Amino acid sequence: MQFENLTRHTEIGHGVFTRRFGHSTGAFHSLNVSFGLGDVADHVRANRRRISRAIEGEDLVFAEQVHGNVVVVVNSQNSGLDMSTDRVVGIGDALVTDVSGKFLMVQLADCQSILLYDPIQKVVANVHCGWRGSIKDILGRTVDVMNKRFRCNSRDIIAGIGPSLGPCCAEFINYRSEIPEKFWHYKSANDHFDFWSLSRDQLIGAGLLRENIETGGICTKCNTESFFSYRGEGQTGRFASVIGLNMSAPFAGCKRTKQGKHTTKSQKNENMK
Repeated sequence: MQFENLTRHTEIGHGVFTRRFGHSTGAFHSLNVSFGLGDVADHVRANRRRISRAIEGEDLVFAEQVHGNVVVVVNSQNSGLDMSTDRVVGIGDALVTDVSGKFLMVQLADCQSILLYDPIQKVVANVHCGWRGSIKDILGRTVDVMNKRFRCNSRDIIAGIGPSLGPCCAEFINYRSEIPEKFWHYKSANDHFDFWSLSRDQLIGAGLLRENIETGGICTKCNTESFFSYRGEGQTGRFASVIGLNMSAPFAGCKRTKQGKHTTKSQKNENMK
Protein backbone atom coordinates (compact mmCIF):
# COMPACT_ATOMS: atom_id res chain seq x y z
CA MET A 1 0.00 0.00 0.00
CA GLN A 2 1.20 3.51 -0.80
CA PHE A 3 0.45 7.14 0.00
CA GLU A 4 -0.80 9.36 -2.80
CA ASN A 5 1.35 12.32 -1.75
CA LEU A 6 4.52 10.20 -1.90
CA THR A 7 3.74 8.36 -5.12
CA ARG A 8 3.96 11.66 -7.00
CA HIS A 9 7.72 11.55 -6.52
CA THR A 10 9.16 8.87 -8.79
CA GLU A 11 12.68 9.31 -7.41
CA ILE A 12 11.65 7.42 -4.27
CA GLY A 13 10.04 4.07 -3.59
CA HIS A 14 7.87 3.38 -0.59
CA GLY A 15 5.28 0.94 0.60
CA VAL A 16 3.50 -0.54 3.59
CA PHE A 17 3.46 -4.30 3.16
CA THR A 18 0.53 -6.28 4.49
CA ARG A 19 0.96 -9.58 6.33
CA ARG A 20 -0.11 -11.49 3.22
CA PHE A 21 1.83 -13.58 0.66
CA GLY A 22 4.62 -14.74 2.95
CA HIS A 23 6.04 -18.04 4.18
CA SER A 24 5.29 -18.01 7.91
CA THR A 25 2.53 -20.09 9.45
CA GLY A 26 0.38 -20.13 12.56
CA ALA A 27 0.34 -16.94 14.62
CA PHE A 28 2.92 -15.43 12.24
CA HIS A 29 0.94 -16.01 9.06
CA SER A 30 2.34 -15.02 6.72
CA LEU A 31 4.75 -12.16 5.80
CA ASN A 32 6.41 -11.77 9.21
CA VAL A 33 9.71 -9.89 8.89
CA SER A 34 10.90 -10.01 12.49
CA PHE A 35 13.25 -12.44 14.23
CA GLY A 36 13.02 -13.15 17.94
CA LEU A 37 9.26 -13.60 18.18
CA GLY A 38 9.12 -17.38 17.94
CA ASP A 39 8.74 -17.68 14.18
CA VAL A 40 10.87 -20.12 12.15
CA ALA A 41 14.05 -18.24 11.18
CA ASP A 42 14.06 -19.65 7.65
CA HIS A 43 10.55 -18.27 7.14
CA VAL A 44 11.64 -14.80 8.27
CA ARG A 45 14.62 -14.92 5.91
CA ALA A 46 12.38 -15.93 3.02
CA ASN A 47 9.92 -13.14 3.84
CA ARG A 48 12.68 -10.54 3.90
CA ARG A 49 13.97 -11.81 0.56
CA ARG A 50 10.46 -11.45 -0.84
CA ILE A 51 10.35 -7.81 0.20
CA SER A 52 13.84 -7.27 -1.20
CA ARG A 53 12.67 -8.63 -4.54
CA ALA A 54 9.65 -6.31 -4.43
CA ILE A 55 12.02 -3.34 -4.21
CA GLU A 56 14.22 -4.81 -6.94
CA GLY A 57 17.05 -5.98 -4.73
CA GLU A 58 17.91 -2.71 -3.00
CA ASP A 59 19.48 -2.85 0.48
CA LEU A 60 17.02 -3.17 3.34
CA VAL A 61 18.27 -1.32 6.41
CA PHE A 62 17.01 -2.08 9.92
CA ALA A 63 17.52 -0.66 13.41
CA GLU A 64 16.91 -2.30 16.76
CA GLN A 65 13.59 -0.78 17.78
CA VAL A 66 13.26 -0.01 21.49
CA HIS A 67 10.27 2.40 21.69
CA GLY A 68 12.54 5.36 22.32
CA ASN A 69 13.31 8.58 20.47
CA VAL A 70 16.81 7.95 19.08
CA VAL A 71 17.31 8.78 15.39
CA VAL A 72 19.81 6.66 13.41
CA VAL A 73 21.47 8.30 10.41
CA VAL A 74 22.23 5.79 7.64
CA ASN A 75 25.28 6.62 5.52
CA SER A 76 27.10 4.95 2.64
CA GLN A 77 29.15 2.85 5.08
CA ASN A 78 26.01 1.09 6.28
CA SER A 79 26.24 -1.39 3.45
CA GLY A 80 26.35 -5.12 2.97
CA LEU A 81 23.86 -5.83 5.75
CA ASP A 82 22.85 -9.46 5.92
CA MET A 83 19.07 -9.35 6.01
CA SER A 84 19.03 -13.11 6.70
CA THR A 85 20.01 -12.26 10.29
CA ASP A 86 18.90 -9.67 12.81
CA ARG A 87 21.98 -7.51 12.16
CA VAL A 88 21.11 -3.83 12.46
CA VAL A 89 22.70 -0.43 11.80
CA GLY A 90 22.08 0.81 15.32
CA ILE A 91 19.64 1.09 18.19
CA GLY A 92 16.82 3.52 17.59
CA ASP A 93 13.31 4.00 16.31
CA ALA A 94 13.86 6.37 13.40
CA LEU A 95 16.07 5.99 10.33
CA VAL A 96 17.16 8.87 8.09
CA THR A 97 19.28 8.85 4.92
CA ASP A 98 20.18 10.73 1.76
CA VAL A 99 21.98 7.72 0.28
CA SER A 100 20.47 6.16 -2.83
CA GLY A 101 19.59 2.50 -2.67
CA LYS A 102 19.31 2.29 1.13
CA PHE A 103 15.72 1.35 1.87
CA LEU A 104 14.75 2.06 5.45
CA MET A 105 12.48 -0.54 7.01
CA VAL A 106 10.57 -0.58 10.29
CA GLN A 107 8.69 -3.54 11.76
CA LEU A 108 5.18 -3.07 13.09
CA ALA A 109 2.23 -4.61 14.88
CA ASP A 110 0.02 -1.64 15.94
CA CYS A 111 2.67 1.11 16.17
CA GLN A 112 2.71 3.81 13.53
CA SER A 113 5.16 4.02 10.69
CA ILE A 114 5.59 7.62 9.61
CA LEU A 115 7.28 7.98 6.23
CA LEU A 116 8.97 11.32 5.54
CA TYR A 117 10.48 12.76 2.38
CA ASP A 118 12.08 16.08 1.51
CA PRO A 119 11.98 16.36 -2.31
CA ILE A 120 14.29 19.40 -2.29
CA GLN A 121 17.23 17.92 -0.36
CA LYS A 122 16.36 14.32 -1.37
CA VAL A 123 16.22 12.94 2.17
CA VAL A 124 13.97 10.13 3.41
CA ALA A 125 13.08 8.95 6.90
CA ASN A 126 11.10 6.10 8.41
CA VAL A 127 9.88 6.40 12.00
CA HIS A 128 8.64 3.61 14.25
CA CYS A 129 6.26 5.45 16.55
CA GLY A 130 4.36 3.70 19.32
CA TRP A 131 2.69 5.50 22.21
CA ARG A 132 5.99 5.71 24.08
CA GLY A 133 7.66 7.27 21.05
CA SER A 134 4.75 9.67 20.71
CA ILE A 135 5.06 11.03 24.23
CA LYS A 136 8.84 11.36 23.71
CA ASP A 137 8.18 13.30 20.46
CA ILE A 138 10.28 11.07 18.23
CA LEU A 139 8.69 12.79 15.22
CA GLY A 140 9.93 16.20 16.30
CA ARG A 141 13.42 14.79 16.88
CA THR A 142 13.46 13.16 13.44
CA VAL A 143 12.45 16.35 11.67
CA ASP A 144 15.08 18.21 13.70
CA VAL A 145 17.77 15.79 12.48
CA MET A 146 16.59 16.21 8.89
CA ASN A 147 16.76 19.99 9.24
CA LYS A 148 20.10 20.24 11.04
CA ARG A 149 22.00 17.33 9.50
CA PHE A 150 20.68 17.48 5.95
CA ARG A 151 19.65 21.16 5.62
CA CYS A 152 16.00 20.27 5.09
CA ASN A 153 13.20 22.77 5.55
CA SER A 154 10.22 21.43 7.46
CA ARG A 155 7.82 23.15 5.07
CA ASP A 156 9.15 20.99 2.21
CA ILE A 157 8.77 17.64 4.00
CA ILE A 158 5.97 15.28 2.97
CA ALA A 159 4.60 12.74 5.46
CA GLY A 160 2.48 9.60 5.44
CA ILE A 161 1.06 8.08 8.64
CA GLY A 162 0.67 4.35 8.11
CA PRO A 163 -1.79 1.69 9.28
CA SER A 164 -1.66 1.38 13.08
CA LEU A 165 -3.84 1.18 16.17
CA GLY A 166 -6.69 3.58 15.54
CA PRO A 167 -8.73 5.73 17.93
CA CYS A 168 -11.39 3.03 17.76
CA CYS A 169 -9.09 0.55 19.54
CA ALA A 170 -6.29 2.48 21.31
CA GLU A 171 -7.69 2.02 24.81
CA PHE A 172 -5.46 3.00 27.75
CA ILE A 173 -7.21 2.22 31.03
CA ASN A 174 -4.05 3.18 32.96
CA TYR A 175 -3.49 6.37 31.02
CA ARG A 176 -3.09 8.47 34.18
CA SER A 177 0.14 6.66 35.02
CA GLU A 178 1.30 5.99 31.45
CA ILE A 179 0.53 9.09 29.42
CA PRO A 180 1.41 12.67 30.54
CA GLU A 181 -1.55 14.94 31.19
CA LYS A 182 -0.67 17.29 28.34
CA PHE A 183 -1.76 14.54 25.92
CA TRP A 184 -5.09 13.80 27.56
CA HIS A 185 -7.02 16.03 25.17
CA TYR A 186 -6.44 13.30 22.54
CA LYS A 187 -8.53 10.95 24.73
CA SER A 188 -12.18 10.17 24.19
CA ALA A 189 -14.70 9.67 26.97
CA ASN A 190 -14.07 5.91 26.91
CA ASP A 191 -10.28 6.18 27.43
CA HIS A 192 -9.36 5.71 23.77
CA PHE A 193 -6.57 7.87 22.38
CA ASP A 194 -6.26 9.31 18.86
CA PHE A 195 -2.55 8.90 18.16
CA TRP A 196 -3.08 9.64 14.46
CA SER A 197 -4.13 13.17 15.38
CA LEU A 198 -1.27 13.45 17.88
CA SER A 199 1.27 12.49 15.18
CA ARG A 200 -0.23 14.96 12.75
CA ASP A 201 -0.10 17.73 15.36
CA GLN A 202 3.50 16.89 16.29
CA LEU A 203 4.51 17.04 12.64
CA ILE A 204 2.78 20.40 12.26
CA GLY A 205 4.49 21.53 15.46
CA ALA A 206 7.80 20.56 13.86
CA GLY A 207 7.02 22.86 10.93
CA LEU A 208 5.36 20.58 8.38
CA LEU A 209 2.43 21.96 6.41
CA ARG A 210 -0.92 20.35 7.20
CA GLU A 211 -1.57 19.76 3.50
CA ASN A 212 1.67 17.75 3.22
CA ILE A 213 0.52 15.15 5.77
CA GLU A 214 -1.53 12.15 4.70
CA THR A 215 -3.08 9.67 7.13
CA GLY A 216 -3.89 6.16 5.96
CA GLY A 217 -6.75 5.87 8.44
CA ILE A 218 -6.49 2.08 8.73
CA CYS A 219 -6.65 0.46 12.17
CA THR A 220 -4.49 -2.65 12.45
CA LYS A 221 -6.58 -4.24 15.20
CA CYS A 222 -9.70 -3.88 13.04
CA ASN A 223 -7.88 -5.44 10.08
CA THR A 224 -5.97 -8.44 11.40
CA GLU A 225 -6.51 -10.33 8.16
CA SER A 226 -4.23 -7.77 6.50
CA PHE A 227 -1.96 -6.52 9.30
CA PHE A 228 -0.35 -7.94 12.42
CA SER A 229 -1.82 -6.52 15.62
CA TYR A 230 -0.36 -7.12 19.07
CA ARG A 231 -3.48 -5.68 20.69
CA GLY A 232 -5.71 -7.89 18.59
CA GLU A 233 -3.73 -11.13 18.61
CA GLY A 234 -1.12 -11.22 21.38
CA GLN A 235 1.52 -13.47 19.86
CA THR A 236 1.88 -12.31 16.29
CA GLY A 237 4.37 -11.20 13.65
CA ARG A 238 5.51 -7.82 12.38
CA PHE A 239 4.69 -6.27 9.00
CA ALA A 240 7.06 -4.01 7.11
CA SER A 241 7.03 -0.37 6.09
CA VAL A 242 9.77 0.75 3.70
CA ILE A 243 11.02 3.93 2.02
CA GLY A 244 14.13 4.68 0.00
CA LEU A 245 15.70 6.86 -2.68
CA ASN A 246 16.07 6.08 -6.38
CA MET A 247 13.96 3.02 -6.81
CA SER A 248 13.70 2.14 -10.48
CA ALA A 249 10.01 1.20 -10.40
CA PRO A 250 7.01 1.33 -8.05
CA PHE A 251 6.53 -1.61 -5.72
CA ALA A 252 4.69 -4.42 -7.46
CA GLY A 253 1.13 -4.91 -6.30
CA CYS A 254 0.90 -1.91 -3.97
CA LYS A 255 -2.39 -0.12 -3.45
CA ARG A 256 -2.85 3.47 -2.37
CA THR A 257 -4.38 4.19 1.00
CA LYS A 258 -7.54 6.19 1.36
CA GLN A 259 -6.81 9.46 3.11
CA GLY A 260 -8.15 10.46 6.49
CA LYS A 261 -10.84 7.79 6.98
CA HIS A 262 -11.46 6.03 10.27
CA THR A 263 -11.53 2.29 9.64
CA THR A 264 -13.96 -0.08 11.28
CA LYS A 265 -14.53 -3.74 10.50
CA SER A 266 -17.44 -2.88 8.27
CA GLN A 267 -15.40 -0.27 6.40
CA LYS A 268 -12.12 -2.11 6.05
CA ASN A 269 -12.65 -3.50 2.54
CA GLU A 270 -13.71 -0.12 1.22
CA ASN A 271 -10.78 1.73 2.79
CA MET A 272 -8.20 -0.69 1.40
CA LYS A 273 -9.18 -0.26 -2.26
